[in-house]
Amino acid sequence: MLAPDEATAVILNVTAGARATDERVQEVEQLFRAAGREATVLAAHSGSELATATAAAIASGAKVIVAAGGDGTVNSVVSAMQGHDITLGVLPLGTLNHFSKDLGIPQELAQAVAVIVAGHRTQVDVAEVNGRLFLNNSSLGLYPRIVELRQRFPAHGMRKWIIAGWATFRVLRHNPTLGLRLVVDGEPVLRRTSLVMIGNNPYRMTGLDAGGRDSLTTGELGVYVVQARRRWHLLRLVWRMLSKGELTGQLEMVSAESVTIEARHHFVRVAVDGEVAVLKAPLEYKIRPLALDVLVPATAGAR
Repeated sequence: MLAPDEATAVILNVTAGARATDERVQEVEQLFRAAGREATVLAAHSGSELATATAAAIASGAKVIVAAGGDGTVNSVVSAMQGHDITLGVLPLGTLNHFSKDLGIPQELAQAVAVIVAGHRTQVDVAEVNGRLFLNNSSLGLYPRIVELRQRFPAHGMRKWIIAGWATFRVLRHNPTLGLRLVVDGEPVLRRTSLVMIGNNPYRMTGLDAGGRDSLTTGELGVYVVQARRRWHLLRLVWRMLSKGELTGQLEMVSAESVTIEARHHFVRVAVDGEVAVLKAPLEYKIRPLALDVLVPATAGAR
C-alpha cells in the first residue's frame, strides 16, 4: 500500500464540457476513496494545462502523481515531473494506451486505481530526442506528416479513423522520402527512407501482439528504418502504426544506446509519443536507463 504520507494527485485530461468534467473528476475521486485512498484530482484541457497542473501538484507536496489520459497525457505529466523525486501512476483513458499496456496495467479504470493504491513500484527506461522526453517512440518521415494533417481535423470515435485513413492516403500520394545519415552507437549509416522510428526499448515485430515491448528496462533504443518503397506497402505499414502502434514488414532494425540523425534541412518534423514537434537537426537520441519510478501490478516485476 502507498504510505499515508505519500500525497497523491491525479492529473486528469478532459476534453468535454464543464459538466462532463465535473462528473469525471468525481468518478476518479470516488474510485480512489473506495480503494481506501484520498486523491486530489486536477483537470486539464490541453498540454500546457497538463504541465501547469503537474507543477501545481508538485508544489503542493504530492509524492505520487497519476497521469489520467492517453499516451500523450502520460508524456506531458512525466516531462513536467523531471528533476523531482516523484512516483508515476497511470490511469489509461486514451485510445491506444501503449505505455500502460506494456507495463501490464489493467485498462479498466477501477482496476488501474487498485494498482496505484497497492503501491508496487518499479523503475523503467525513458528516451529523449534533443532533450525532449518520450516513453513510447519518436519518428520522422511519413508518420509525423500524417499526424499533423490528422490533427487539423479533430474527431472522436469512427470519424477519427476515417480522417486518419484520409490523411494517410493524402500524404502517400506524394510518397516523400528522406536522405539521412544515421550514427548508431558511433557507426555511420546512410539511408534513403520514407519513415524512421526510434523506440524506447525494442518492439516486438511478429506475432499476435506485435507492436508491444517485452521490456522497458533493456537500456537500449530500438531503431527501425523502413525499406518499403511501394505505396501499398507503405500504406499498410503506416496504417498499422496509426491504428495499432506496430511497425512490421519491410524494415531494418538495430538496437543502440544512442543515435544521431543528420538531415538535409536544419529543422525536421518529428513525432514524439504521437505529438508533432519541429526540432533542430541533428537529432540526438539517447536512452535514460531506469530513470522513471512507476506504479505497476505486483506481477509486473514491481518492488
